[in-house]
Amino acid sequence: MKYLSETCLKHEPEVAVILIIDLEATCADDGSIAPEQMEIIEVGAVWATPSGEVVDRFQSFVRPVDRPYLTDFCSSLTQIEQADVDHAPCWLAVAKSLSEFATRQVGQCWGSWGKYDARQIERECARHDVGDPLGRLQHVNLKASFAKRRRIKQVGMAKALQIVGLPLDGTHHRGLDDALNVARLLPYLWSEENER
Repeated sequence: MKYLSETCLKHEPEVAVILIIDLEATCADDGSIAPEQMEIIEVGAVWATPSGEVVDRFQSFVRPVDRPYLTDFCSSLTQIEQADVDHAPCWLAVAKSLSEFATRQVGQCWGSWGKYDARQIERECARHDVGDPLGRLQHVNLKASFAKRRRIKQVGMAKALQIVGLPLDGTHHRGLDDALNVARLLPYLWSEENER
């Protein structure tokens, strides 16, 4: 796998931006919701520079349709309440808004902490028969890039922050807060001096 800078940047790192996406989805701790049945309930996104500066942000709840009621486990994990999703727009509307947000900056790729978010967007688009809102951008697995740069096994976002000595900001397992935390890790994906 190539490093993030080789994969994503068509411009100088000083002027490049990357779109970071973090999703939250319906879930259960008893096996009652299989991965392919999970539905997006929140999208958090930021455009950020390689130095981690956030230049734009987006957040939306999404109303699930196949399993409209959140499990107690899901609400506890994400701090997303049933009322948040009951009154939220459907995926079709959120995908349109996300697509518009994805064109507000001139970036070459979007990244997420792992492959889950890319797979979940594919599933959601297939479920609703809608095009990929990020289709013009290449996906980069930032979790894999971080591990390769640091020559370690892949770790969760919270552990990665701990490794580089940064505290977790906001609420973990909330889309926008997690996207903002991933943005804070970007300097550790590009800069070799931060590897020590």
